[in-house]
Amino acid sequence: MPTVSVGRDRLFAALGKSYTQEEFEDLCFSFGIELDDVTTEKAIILKEKHLEEEKPSLDDEVIYKIEVPANRYDLLCLEGLAQALRVFNGQEKIPRYTVANISKESMLKMHVKKETSLIRPFVVCAVLRGITFDEASYNSFIDLQDKLHQNICRKRTLVAIGTHDLDTLQGPFTYEALPPPEINFVPLKQVKNFRADELMEFYKSDLKLKKFLHIIEKSKVFPVIYDRNRTVLSLPPIINGAHSAITLKTKNVFIECTATDLTKAKIVLNTMVTTFSAYCKRKFEVEPVEVISYDGSSSVYPDLSEYNMEVPLSYISGSIGVPLEVDEVTSLLYRMQLHAEQAGLGEKKISVCVPPTRSDILHPCDVMEDVAIAYGYNNIPRRKLSSLKPLPLNQLSDLIRCEIAMNGFTEVLTWILCSKKENFEMLNRKDDKSTAVIIGNPRSSDFEVVRTSLMPGMLKTVGHNKDHPKPLKIFEVGDVVLLDDKKDVGASNRRLLAALYCGANSGFELIHSLVDRIMEVMGTPFVPVGNKTGYFIELSDEPEFLSGRQAKIIYKGRRIGIFGIVHPEELEQPC
Repeated sequence: MPTVSVGRDRLFAALGKSYTQEEFEDLCFSFGIELDDVTTEKAIILKEKHLEEEKPSLDDEVIYKIEVPANRYDLLCLEGLAQALRVFNGQEKIPRYTVANISKESMLKMHVKKETSLIRPFVVCAVLRGITFDEASYNSFIDLQDKLHQNICRKRTLVAIGTHDLDTLQGPFTYEALPPPEINFVPLKQVKNFRADELMEFYKSDLKLKKFLHIIEKSKVFPVIYDRNRTVLSLPPIINGAHSAITLKTKNVFIECTATDLTKAKIVLNTMVTTFSAYCKRKFEVEPVEVISYDGSSSVYPDLSEYNMEVPLSYISGSIGVPLEVDEVTSLLYRMQLHAEQAGLGEKKISVCVPPTRSDILHPCDVMEDVAIAYGYNNIPRRKLSSLKPLPLNQLSDLIRCEIAMNGFTEVLTWILCSKKENFEMLNRKDDKSTAVIIGNPRSSDFEVVRTSLMPGMLKTVGHNKDHPKPLKIFEVGDVVLLDDKKDVGASNRRLLAALYCGANSGFELIHSLVDRIMEVMGTPFVPVGNKTGYFIELSDEPEFLSGRQAKIIYKGRRIGIFGIVHPEELEQPC
């Protein structure tokens, strides 16, 4: 989940109250967030530079790192976080966001050219008039853009945000897509002109921007935004122009979001303007911009309208497990920045008014979750649902784990993904392409296939614990996956047991006795070879075990397992 770094003193000033660390942790837990770390600005800088940390002094600013839900974009900066906590504590009312009441003729216009459909087809815009920045709020404004870019914007692939000093520009604006050599401007923090294709080369050495170049660099046309005088505002999603850069003295901010996903673009724009409209002369008011498409259709942004959702009271109470009345639910929802009231006279339903800041409210379960948070998870009585019963396979697995542990073995848990080498070569087996599920796009060579045996993980565990006092007695009960044409997904899970002994002697008799004990507790008798009423063992010839020192376990005519001494060649393999 995303982590928001805020200065403790500034946060407490915004909350109008100071807290001890324990008190603030309790407040965070009550609101459904978590104080992840307490550090200082100096410590963060030293850590980024990989330098040794120093003892904090009394002059160092204390930084709170707060973990927030991934879909709560309104909490990604101090302003949104402080406002939500003030409403939660009953210190202020829920703000109402409005769009400035101006005629379409007076609105700024953004004209979209047809060519943009080839690369980045959508753009939404808004204006924050009469805004006042100080250094802290300015930094928070920039930081929120970075947080959104990393989160909902998916590293600018879905949405890219551009912010500009409107007083340096003249509308109307145009959103175009042109061949790179035709785009020429001075980018942010530079002093000379660059062609767009030159910028691609220039930023390949930039640690921050080079990771975004792949989004457009192979396209025949690049998206670009101009004002009436053909001044470049931005080359999305890479860089803004230097001409319209915002500063601490900026009073009117023009915000544009270009996107491949219109819904995400609206959410991002709403998050930016609702959070920082608090610094505007007309608080919580945003000036709209008309976006005119190449086909003549037009839309006005931002859309700050609220929408209503009806949720049965029985659903909320039943899901949480606490009998609640309408008045209690509405007051709890108000603490979570949701206006609510009873709907109709028949069945008790709650009509919830969802503001533009709460894009995470999509379903009645989201409303129910907010009620549960405001009520307090610790206040919900614990109960065991009668309908919840463990699967028979899991019950059996737990019983077997308990039995093996009582025989002196220690349980381990290893990765279900492994490399092809570990799954085959390490066990002296050849990949016949008929057993293992291959990972289509593995993150690394360590996770190429889904294991078909528990042995690789067991051997790696021993390899990483060579210095551990001997003997080592470990076991694992876990799933493997095998290709299976009879299944609709083409593969099936199998629950297996593996046990390993590593000591001064082979331990063959110990593993043999463990097999006998497991079969005994399963109620399966040992029978003569060929008898199908129980189990027996026969000599086997598997490549992962030493020849003549291995046996297969036969139950009702079918091989169900194997045990033996691991082949020396496997022990020489690097882990």
